[in-house]
Parts: sequence; structure tokens; C-alpha cells
Amino acid sequence: MPIIRTCLQNARRTLIVDDRREYRGAEILVAALHVASEIERRSQSQTVGLLLPTSGAFPICALAGWILGRTIVPLNYLLKPDELQYVIDDCGCDTIVTVGPMLDYLGVRPRVEHLIMMESIEFKTVPDLRWPARSRPDDLACLLYTSGTSGKPKGVMLSHSNLLSNVRQCLEHVGLRDEDVLLGVLPQFHSFGLTVLTILPLVRGLRAIYTARFVPQHVMRLLREHRPTMFVGIPSMYNALLAVKQAEPADFASLRFTVSGGEPLPEDVFERFRDRFGVTICEGYGLTETSPVTNWCRPEDWRRRSVGTPVPRVEQIIVDPASGKVLPQGREGEVLVRGPNRMLGYFNLPDETSKAITPEGWFRTGDMGRFDQDGHLSITGRIKEMLIVGGENVFPREIEEVINRHPSVHASAVIGMTDPMRGEVPVAFVELEEGETFDERSVLALCRDQLAGYKVPRDIRVLDALPRNPTGKIQRRQLNQHL
Repeated sequence: MPIIRTCLQNARRTLIVDDRREYRGAEILVAALHVASEIERRSQSQTVGLLLPTSGAFPICALAGWILGRTIVPLNYLLKPDELQYVIDDCGCDTIVTVGPMLDYLGVRPRVEHLIMMESIEFKTVPDLRWPARSRPDDLACLLYTSGTSGKPKGVMLSHSNLLSNVRQCLEHVGLRDEDVLLGVLPQFHSFGLTVLTILPLVRGLRAIYTARFVPQHVMRLLREHRPTMFVGIPSMYNALLAVKQAEPADFASLRFTVSGGEPLPEDVFERFRDRFGVTICEGYGLTETSPVTNWCRPEDWRRRSVGTPVPRVEQIIVDPASGKVLPQGREGEVLVRGPNRMLGYFNLPDETSKAITPEGWFRTGDMGRFDQDGHLSITGRIKEMLIVGGENVFPREIEEVINRHPSVHASAVIGMTDPMRGEVPVAFVELEEGETFDERSVLALCRDQLAGYKVPRDIRVLDALPRNPTGKIQRRQLNQHL
């Protein structure tokens, strides 16, 4: 098992730093053996739930589950209690490993047979030594539940081979060095937080810095103290860092890789970050179903609006959503992905799996995109969010990019409203910058100046806050109630 080998090879070296303490390689392995004994003593199910903040505790408990040959289920503590309980019931776990502050945060005790409290384990004793279970590459390592933007969350089945393949694909693609340090602020129940910020550094033997909550001022202190070389965030995090008045270009000078994923990075955020800090944010792309990374735009071949070329051993094609016909370079269509990091399928959902994966093994992403002449992929929108205005295809992102450039707008979201003459017309919702007032006429003037007439919103409405899912992604579907 690569993680065990790394811990043994770095027994006295600090591999993890979180809000509470540091962990050397030997301490990670010893702690994992203690947790494994507790799980084995209580749990009868194949799945084990992990309800933990972003910290060193998460990789310790994940390793404990894998030592036993179990399937870990990272639980999204940002879900509402009934949504969280649905995931617990669906995966069939009888045991959850957690900590007291997490239960205090939830305000409710999950209905499960056993709760293992990390605080109750005596880690200072000698653990029971054991050989790790023999796991085959295609054995189920992890169940990651999607955010449930349409219907109930689906359990994405990721094998040991899926996860390890994606780690190796990323390492080969960007060439991390022994001295690289990763700053982890994404939740470890998030696919990027799990693979890139948790498993990858433990496989490669790199130091990872974790913090349980994304607080912009605290993140700036971590940047100054630890001088990380890689930071992976979602667009809303970069937008929040721009609000830190004391932040300076020197605070980001150590970063070799500044990566945005999860959703498209607004052009306005990219430009302001580069102008103020001299940092070029490179976008990556992937999905929970692809473990997740399929594309990563490297600093040396960055280009605007590109999520980069595919990582090694990932195949991608662009197809016509209606006919499934493969389209040539430059044409826009649905992105299909195939490779060793593609999921096994959806847990207990064979019909959903067959809809998502073609007989040839291609995963239908549901994202629209196109390749340029050098093989760089650009994501243009979601198929389900596409508007048809007077027979023309319109993607919300193009309109949002323009609206976000207005100085009073913090974020925006565009949806379609039924229109008897044109089929649909775009309607925009905006969340304002703090202390700003809204001038609809000036925002519409900006749109008319930079967009084709049929793409200009019929109406622009202000909300105190745009609806977001637990990982910060704007939920356009929820805006229909405001029409």
C-alpha cells in the first residue's frame, strides 16, 4: 500500500500540519492502526463513514479503513440533517468515525449503530500490529456522494485503482518536487480535497497544511507562515481572498501552482487576482466520477479560459449531444471522458450507471466544451443549463462573465424564463459587493455593449445571497422560485 510505504520512509518527517498539531509519518501510521482496531471491534458493515473536519484526522481514518479492506464514505457535514441521514442509510454503514466538535457543529447525532469518537481512543499505547488487507485494484475504496443538484445524491464508486491512477496522472502531468508543500482548504469529502490534497501528498511524501474552515484572513496567515508551493481552491475562495485588505503580492510569492476547480473561474476574479497579486490562476477540470482530475492547465502553457490538456492516460472526445456524433476540433459539444480514473459506476443504481457510461466506456460529463488546435479544453457550460433564445443556444456563463465585470456585482447567475415569442429569454440574478448599490441601467448598458442583443438579460434582480450548494457552487435551479 503506497501510503503505508510513504509513512515508513518518512517516519520522522512531518507530513501533515493542521489547526491542532503536526503529524510525522510514523505517527500517521500508528494512529491509523489504533483507529483500525476500534473499527474492527465495533463495525460489521463493509462501509465506514468518516464525519471529520479538514485535518490530519481524515487521512488517518481513511488509512485505517483501507488497512481493514473496508470502503470509506466521506460524509458531507454541510448537508442538512435529513440529506446527511439519507447518505448514511444509502451506503449501509453501521459505524461513523467522528469528533465531538463536529457533532456540536451538526447539532444532531446521526442515526447509526456506532459512533467512534476520536477523542476516546488512547493513541499513546502500542497499537495492534497487523498486515493490511489484500485489496485488488478494482476493489471499492471509496463512496463519494454527489451534491445532489438534481434529485437525491448518488454514491460514486471509486476503486483503489481509480484513486491511485488519478494521483499518478496528476504527479506525471505537473511534476511535483520533494520540497513542494500543499495548502489544503477544500473539504476532504470533496473529490478534489480527497484526491489532490489528501491522498496525493501522502503517496508522494509531500507536506500538507490543513485548516478546518476557510477563513480568508487565516488562510493568509498560513500562506505567510508555511510558504506553500501549491494552493487549490474554488472560485468563491479566490474572490474572498481579494477582500483581504492586508493581502500583498509577497504573500503569494511561494506558489508554483495556483489552481481553481469545481466550477468555471469568473474572468473578473482571474483578472483582479493577477492585477493585484501578480498571480495567474490556472484552471483544472474534473468530476467526482473521474476521481476527479481529467485536465490541468499548467503554468508554463497557460491560456485564457482553458482548463488545460488532458492528464496522461485520459481520453476525451467532443460529441453532438443529440446525435452522439464525434465533432472535429473547434466545434462545441458534450465532453466525454475515458481512462483508468473513471468511476466503477453509481452505487446500487445500475440504470443511472448505464445512462452515464456508454458501451464503449465513455463517461458522459453533461458539460459542453471544445478543443483548440493545441488540445486545450475550454468548458462553455452545462447541457441542462443551456438556454434556447429565438432558436439560438445561449450558455449562462457567457452572460455572467460580462455582468461580473461590473464593479457593484460580487457574483451573478443567469437562468431562462419562458417567453411566448422567443421560447426563452435570459434573466439575471446578482449578489452585490458589500456596501454597493445597484444600478440596473448601467449593468444592462454593459451587457448591450459586450453581448449580442438576444443574450442581453430581459431583467436583472438583486438577491441578498445567491443559492449555493455545500461546496459553494451556485445553484441556478433554485432561482426559478424567484421568477
